[in-house]
Amino acid sequence: MGNINTASSVRYLPGVGEKRAATLANMGIYTIRDLLYHFPRAYQHRGDVRLLGEMDDGDTASFILTVASQPRTATLKNRMTLTKFTAVDESGMCNITFFNQNYVSKIFNVGEDYRFWGKLSRKGNTLSLNSPSFEPCVEGKPLPEFFPIYPLSGSLTQKYMAKIIAAALEVAKKDKMPDILPYGIVEEHSIPSLNFCLCAIHNPSSYEMLEAARKRFIWEELYTFALAISMSKNKTKEGNAPVFAKVDMEEFYSVFPFDPTGAQRRVIAEAENDMCNKSGVGMSRLICGDVGSGKTMCAAACMFMAVRNGYQCALMAPTEILATQHYNDLGVIFAKLGIRCELLCGSTTAAQKRVIKKSLKDGSIDCIIGTHALLTKDVEFKAPGLIITDEQHRFGVMQRAALGDKGKGSHILVMSATPIPRTLALIMYGDLSLSYIDEMPPGRKKVSTFTVDESYRERMNGFIEKQSLEGRQTYIVCPAIDSEEDEGLVGLDYDPEKEKNTPKLKNATEYAENLQKLMPKVKVALMHGKMKPKEKDEVMAAFAKGEIDVLVSTTVIEVGVNVPNATLMIVENAERFGLSQLHQLRGRVGRGQHKSWCILVSDTGNPVSAARLEVMTKTNDGLEISKKDLELRGPGDFLPDKSGSARQHGGFSFKVASFCDNTGHLERAFEYAQKTLADDPLLQKIENLPAKALVTGYFGIISNAVN
Repeated sequence: MGNINTASSVRYLPGVGEKRAATLANMGIYTIRDLLYHFPRAYQHRGDVRLLGEMDDGDTASFILTVASQPRTATLKNRMTLTKFTAVDESGMCNITFFNQNYVSKIFNVGEDYRFWGKLSRKGNTLSLNSPSFEPCVEGKPLPEFFPIYPLSGSLTQKYMAKIIAAALEVAKKDKMPDILPYGIVEEHSIPSLNFCLCAIHNPSSYEMLEAARKRFIWEELYTFALAISMSKNKTKEGNAPVFAKVDMEEFYSVFPFDPTGAQRRVIAEAENDMCNKSGVGMSRLICGDVGSGKTMCAAACMFMAVRNGYQCALMAPTEILATQHYNDLGVIFAKLGIRCELLCGSTTAAQKRVIKKSLKDGSIDCIIGTHALLTKDVEFKAPGLIITDEQHRFGVMQRAALGDKGKGSHILVMSATPIPRTLALIMYGDLSLSYIDEMPPGRKKVSTFTVDESYRERMNGFIEKQSLEGRQTYIVCPAIDSEEDEGLVGLDYDPEKEKNTPKLKNATEYAENLQKLMPKVKVALMHGKMKPKEKDEVMAAFAKGEIDVLVSTTVIEVGVNVPNATLMIVENAERFGLSQLHQLRGRVGRGQHKSWCILVSDTGNPVSAARLEVMTKTNDGLEISKKDLELRGPGDFLPDKSGSARQHGGFSFKVASFCDNTGHLERAFEYAQKTLADDPLLQKIENLPAKALVTGYFGIISNAVN
């Protein structure tokens, strides 16, 4: 492979041509280092070997079997070939079948032992494994405990990804990658070398090895995150923001459809004081409040102040559905006040985009509401005065900074529907002032919450049907998209003790199909993260219009549209979700005039998980729930998503640190980051250059803060 190193393009690896390089680029993988940090999303725990006789139909597991008959290959009518033989263990016999893999007939010989991995089929007394993975058992050569499963895209396969990552690991062995972690963290927490941990996370031979790797990459991500947050704070301390004059807010309140609560008036007054501060230091405020507490009204009031002072404002939402909802809600109100408001999203036509961008630049648009489409370079403001981001768990801190850069010196307002505990908010949001909306608007009904196990299934299905007959709608949330997503897999947070008595995951695809068969008169629809944005929007729009009775979904509905007619939220495998996430999901119902319920379904045998779920049944106070979540789960539940998907420009997706269960780790990461920056504010010292490269690579916009 010549003189390539980890900074080289993936094109230099054998087997990576132009097309595959393009596919990898779509996943955020450009260099060999990027590939090394493309961690498995889960592992097949092949070291957990089971006996044939103890498994049920459909179970996925690992089996050590002895080949009992010589493979035979037959050609089927459709020209497919079938290779079949039998294999045994001490508990029984199993038919092994491969389709269109004739070569396997030359691999297996009678009397040889292999480790097979696959889904067992049981029909009567006949057991079968169709196209299982296999590895020969060789004396003195232990088989790996875990087999990595990577996030994929396009035509890439697990076999291909494992092959090129193995090649990348060989490059890493020769090219010693610099350690971004300060010596203090490495020493304090006994963190193994980077090369060891890269090998361990891709090919762990034991749980202990995987845990050692996890520890390093948790610290890497937390430290990098802390550096970026700490550096971005410097940008908000300049005193060049516009100083607003106070305006008559009664004009605004008079056109709003309901009177503000005392908490809303307090929060608006806090924001007003910030923006009218004669020092010129811009407002940097975080508004926390439960779903439905009225954060949008507070944001709209601030937008009104900005426009009446002759400035423009922008509100960025994480999804097109939410941006459109904001526009539909606020556009009418602003029109009554003579304020011109427009919507800019990915689906906005090219002609409309040209008009909107021109009008923003010449100042004829007062307010713009949109998605990350607002971040494109050609979106310019004439007189930016206020930048608002609706967090909803989705924006990276640097995406906020990227929008803020468009309105340098603007006031910044951030809305979060997760009431974040003050200690965590101070760490994550730094010098943002905090405002809590701790009062719900009158008329908002409490959602009754219950936890049930599988024995309640029939009664629960009857309740779903009853809600439909009464004209109400139901959300059902499953943790997995399809059955292959979790079959026999364990995640990066694998712990043998936690895996005991873990219920099998319900998947949305199978659930929707079965429910529709069970209730043919009920209109059931499916929505999940693998669908195209347009498809998801269409499903959500149909649900909002009442054309769908039951929406079976993954957590993509967490930031869905407002559906007042939805009265029932069912969360399957509820133990798999954080309390804050469950609270978010519960907030999808109880928005209308009808009584609403949230049912948390869990068969967990883990007493800690059961105690967590009990918290949901006792309180609807989001701040109280988030404090308990932080106490029980650690900060990971509040950090960006755990999907391991490609990084968005200006965003940060935690791959490993999102599993962190120690709040102290996040606090220490910030202490180390601040210590580093106190000594080297521009990260120019040799030992800090790797960290600087990583921060600028992840966040892009941060380079403006350090150059």
